[in-house]
Amino acid sequence: TLTPMMCAKILRGKPAGRENILRRTAEWPMNLMARFYETTLGWALRFQGFMLLLTLGTAVLTVWLYIVIPKGFLPTQDTGLISVSLESSPDVSFQEMSRLQGEVADVMARDSEVVGVAAVVGIGALNATSNVARMTVVLKDRDERAETASTIAERLRVAASQVPGARVFLEPVQDIQISTRASRSQYQYTLTGVNAGELSDWAAKLAERMRRDDVMRNVAAETYDGGLRVFVNVDREKAGRLGVTMQQIDDTLNSAVGQRQISTIYAQSNQYRVILEAAPQFRTDPSSLGKLFLPGTGGAPTPLESVAQVTRTTAPLAVIHQDQFPAATISFDLSPGFSLGDAVDEVALASADIGVPGSLTGSFSADAAEFERSLATQPWLILAAIVTIYLVLGVLYESFAHPFTILTTLPSAGVGALLALMYFGHDLSVVALIGIVLLMGIVKKNAIMMIDFALEAERNEGLSAQDSIVRACRLRFRPIMMTTLAALFGALPLALATGTGSELRAPLGVTIIGGLVLSQLLTLYTTPVIYLRVERLREKLGWSGRGHLKPEEGFSEGRSPEAAQ
Repeated sequence: TLTPMMCAKILRGKPAGRENILRRTAEWPMNLMARFYETTLGWALRFQGFMLLLTLGTAVLTVWLYIVIPKGFLPTQDTGLISVSLESSPDVSFQEMSRLQGEVADVMARDSEVVGVAAVVGIGALNATSNVARMTVVLKDRDERAETASTIAERLRVAASQVPGARVFLEPVQDIQISTRASRSQYQYTLTGVNAGELSDWAAKLAERMRRDDVMRNVAAETYDGGLRVFVNVDREKAGRLGVTMQQIDDTLNSAVGQRQISTIYAQSNQYRVILEAAPQFRTDPSSLGKLFLPGTGGAPTPLESVAQVTRTTAPLAVIHQDQFPAATISFDLSPGFSLGDAVDEVALASADIGVPGSLTGSFSADAAEFERSLATQPWLILAAIVTIYLVLGVLYESFAHPFTILTTLPSAGVGALLALMYFGHDLSVVALIGIVLLMGIVKKNAIMMIDFALEAERNEGLSAQDSIVRACRLRFRPIMMTTLAALFGALPLALATGTGSELRAPLGVTIIGGLVLSQLLTLYTTPVIYLRVERLREKLGWSGRGHLKPEEGFSEGRSPEAAQ
């Protein structure tokens, strides 16, 4: 409704000879292209066999490129934020972890591209265990720095790794995040099983094998083994002879290391909780537990070590479950030049190489899992789009023949888009797939404009198939080029953008531009040839349809049978 109204109000007929210089300047390139197209179209119609082979070769090339092109899920963005995971040894204390976090934050803050660093240390929603700290690095605006977030993250990782006792993992923060599980790297692979000990051993072996692979980097086992545990084994018989009860042992340990609140001091405007605990020098050494005294018979102090044996052992800091089974997650990032599809294949190869037993089940999580699902459904999505196009065009033309003619234009769009993605170093991601589906509609529209006009000329004017398609190509060349150029120039800002988050939109622009350029070079010549071949095949097989009726065999559009007679 908007376009016809604007045409009625804005477009005005101008007397001949009064065109301005802008219109004349825009007109001569179009006329030049139209004359060139008419000349080359005659050559294409004389060598129809070559054009058919070119169409078939384009279809084969499209399938081959789809198989070999690197595949990904979503492009890595530069949002100006970097997520940092700082890890230390499992037996590290809170005070030591705070010191390490401060040193690493200072190292990162000294970088010229960093504006600020925010850190969270201690067990909470972000940190599952006490030996992990999370930090967020805020970078300068994209226009104020020359390096990308990924490059800066790698430089910060090298600098922070010089701090003794600290292991850091950095990844740029993305606008679209699917993962709900905190991890050290971007992608996750999870092993699940019944036996927790077997699971931990094989997870460590698989992580070690993945670290030797060139496709992945920053491989980290998201397991929390190696924590310290202290057992106080009470000899109940000896404790009973000395008059010591288990309740007294529990109360003494709680008072020493449990931060027991024994009172509250009420001031004029505040209140203060009084905490009973051992002196700091005794809280950091488990052997000091033996120096605690218990109230014995008659109130006589009895050393804890006289009724109990203090032993040290190791234990996991946290036990992770997935679907009610023990789970071990291995996280990883992609090395430069490799795609998520390459990493998925390499993880499967690494699992088979070390012989992960059948009692353990491996699956990707978050982004990698969504990538696997999308990769499995991509061919079906494209097939569903093609079938839908064929059905709609079949209803439009009431014919089985020429919808096929229009569908033959689609491979040229696919091969152009895939070649453009590979040339500019983009993966076949979900965003690029959206561009390919969009291209299918644009290229289909160009073929419809020619074929619909040719069918009308055959039906209403009695022209031959070749005369009608040549006339359609000549008259519809201008609107085809105008709509194509409009779509092409509309995609340029997407492909050339350099602002924050532009990486997510660039594959869409590259796909549209590459597909339009190559599809226009091919479909303007292959569509007329295929149209003529389909017409000849239809005549041989005796197919007929409303779009192929001669004027005397049917009724003109909008006229009654009596008026047609």
